[in-house]
Amino acid sequence: MSVVETKTEAEDPLVIRLQNGQTLHVESNEAIDADEIPIINVAGIYSDKLEDRQAVAEKVREAAHRIGFFYVVNHGFDSRLTEGVFEQARCFFSLPMEKKMEVDTNLLPKEYLGYHSMASYNRNGRKHNDLSEAFNLAYAADQDPENPDNDRGSSIWPSELPGFREGLYAYHTPMLQFARKMAQIFALALHLPESYFDKWTRLPEAGLRILHYPEQEASVDDQNGIGAHTDFECFTIVNQDMSGGLEVLSKSGRWIRAKPVPDSFVVNIADCFMRQTNDYFVSTVHRVINKSGKERYSIPFFFGMDRNMVMEPIPSCISEENPAKYPVITAGEYYLWRAKRAKQGDNTD
Repeated sequence: MSVVETKTEAEDPLVIRLQNGQTLHVESNEAIDADEIPIINVAGIYSDKLEDRQAVAEKVREAAHRIGFFYVVNHGFDSRLTEGVFEQARCFFSLPMEKKMEVDTNLLPKEYLGYHSMASYNRNGRKHNDLSEAFNLAYAADQDPENPDNDRGSSIWPSELPGFREGLYAYHTPMLQFARKMAQIFALALHLPESYFDKWTRLPEAGLRILHYPEQEASVDDQNGIGAHTDFECFTIVNQDMSGGLEVLSKSGRWIRAKPVPDSFVVNIADCFMRQTNDYFVSTVHRVINKSGKERYSIPFFFGMDRNMVMEPIPSCISEENPAKYPVITAGEYYLWRAKRAKQGDNTD
């Protein structure tokens, strides 16, 4: 069975203890509507003109620094792939529990892969465990057209679900290409050469997650769909259905609803990019509360650099007046430390 992080006594619902070591206080657990998350038209990233790509990059730079979240539209992604991956999610989560437990995440204790069963975690010490279940898969070289290797990766797969692996990678592969393009845009956003990250995106940390959230009946103070957290890698590209529920913590300490925007992805900065940019990019805390009256599904794609990359600070983000804030480690060391904490709770070294 999955490790369950429970508390004998619920913590203060206005205190958030994150698995990256931060402790935050919020004004209220109730979310508000606000126009703080920008919508960026990214059609220009496919332009042959550098100035068009730079124009998108400057908008990305502003959003990544100010709030760490933004929507992207006109991304060029085939909507049929979105429909297909959501259908795969519904098929998997409708399996009997014994079939899902064939791929229990604890079969891979060092990796954040496989099935994470319903209400397995309690990220913020609420009265009830987080009301969601998930399945994670990893990068596989045999599904990457830019990699001649036939390595199938380290993911584990359920039996008696024909086409599941193929269906998820049908979405993962073009998303991988889009993420590599966005990594170049992030390089421009940091006023670096466009190819700055290219050598570290050939064998990336590129995980896909399918998530299922039943409707939540408990109060926001007592339960979350997924508790407040930050992501591990460089950035995340989220494909959410139209149910709503994603909420972002603003710098003022208020929860903001990230309402679904048709035909968009939500992009958020994650902790590796925050560390590499010496906090110039903001890895923003977020959570999910499903009060939609129906089941919710979402498909986040987590993109990071090669695990062998040494996470030295980006040159444009440090100076004598603003020295490096974090110890230098590899991306793999950071990823494995965070995965262990996420699976086993905040008391893990």
